[in-house]
This record gives sequence, C-alpha cells and structure tokens, in this order.
Amino acid sequence: MGDPQLSGEQVRQRALLRFDRVERAVHWLNASLFLILVLTGAALYFTPLIALVGRRRLIEQVHLYVGLALPLPLLLGLAGSWGRGLRRDVGRINRWTEADMRWLRGLVDNAAGRRPSAPRPRLGKFNAGQKLNAAFVAGGGLVMLGTGALLRWYVPFPLSWRAGATFVHNWLAFMFVVVILGHIALALSDREALRSMLGGRISSAWAARHAPAWLEEASDQ
Repeated sequence: MGDPQLSGEQVRQRALLRFDRVERAVHWLNASLFLILVLTGAALYFTPLIALVGRRRLIEQVHLYVGLALPLPLLLGLAGSWGRGLRRDVGRINRWTEADMRWLRGLVDNAAGRRPSAPRPRLGKFNAGQKLNAAFVAGGGLVMLGTGALLRWYVPFPLSWRAGATFVHNWLAFMFVVVILGHIALALSDREALRSMLGGRISSAWAARHAPAWLEEASDQ
C-alpha cells in the first residue's frame, strides 16, 4: 500500500519508475536498428542515393542482417528474470479496456469537431494510441521480416510472389516511416514523457494527468 505519511503534495511530486533499464535498452536498441533500416532502405530504393554512397552490395547486406536482428532485443529483454517489467508492460499493451475505447471515441469526436460525449477516461499506463502503435509495429515488423526474407531467398518461389513481396515490403516501409515520424513528433511534444524513456522515472503529477489508473496501481505497491 502507499505510504500513509505522505501528504497530497508529496504524492503528486513523487517520481514513479515508468520504464526500467531493460525496457529502456530494448527501446533504444530497436530505435537504432530501425534508423539503420530506414537509411539503408532509402539508399536501396532511391537510385541517386546508391550512386552517392556506392557499395550497393554492402548496403544490401547491412539492411538484410539488421532486419533479421530486429526482433532480438525484444526477445532477449523478455527472457529471464530481468524481463519482468517488460513482460508486465507487454501484458498491459495487449489488454484493452473500456477506458481505451472511450479514449478512441474521444479522439474521433475531437477530430470531427464534436464535444466529447463521455467524461475523460481513467487510462492505465498506456493509452489506446500507444497500444495501436505497438500492435502495428509488431504485426508490420513480422510482415517486413517475411517479405524481406522472401526477397533475399526467392529462388524456390514463383516470380509473382517476389513481385508481391516487393510491393508489400515497399509500401509497408513507407507506412513505418510515417508512423515513426509521428511517434517522434509526439515524443518531442511531451518532454517529460520523453525524459522517462531516458532516465526511467516520471512525476506522479504527469501520471495523474495522463495515466490515473496506473498511478493508483503504482501507489498501492
């Protein structure tokens, strides 16, 4: 249970552990691998960039093996006793609540210029937008891995499969770039949340505004 000796102001200012070291390491390793994939993929897709950089074969190899390595930080982070926090957060991301659905409806209402029809939902640690982003990255990453492997080891497959894999891989890569840019823009718009991915901790005041259900959960531990 929370400390009964803490005043209301102390509770609001108390720093909470939002992401542990394993979660932060997985995030930044994945971000680095994604950046390499975007840069090498752009060089392979746009011919002038290849002419500028040269060594197409090397760029192809880097793109391939970085793509194959992309799931490793997450898998290693989930394994063993050190991954308790990450496994707990994966469970949170996979669990949808009525508050998440109300949050999405509120987003649609705001986009349409309508006044929200329900009070502000009491969200957990992650909002519905973050959960959708995680689902897209996980599902899209598997599709990118599969189509990329087919493009590299295409000999057993018909030509139509290779053409289809190229189409899916290229368009999904474009969608990833859009989503990543949106993720970066949102992170920069909330500097306190961004700092929590660097240092791990965030104020209770932030949690009270953005994740009150998680604040209650953390206060009871």
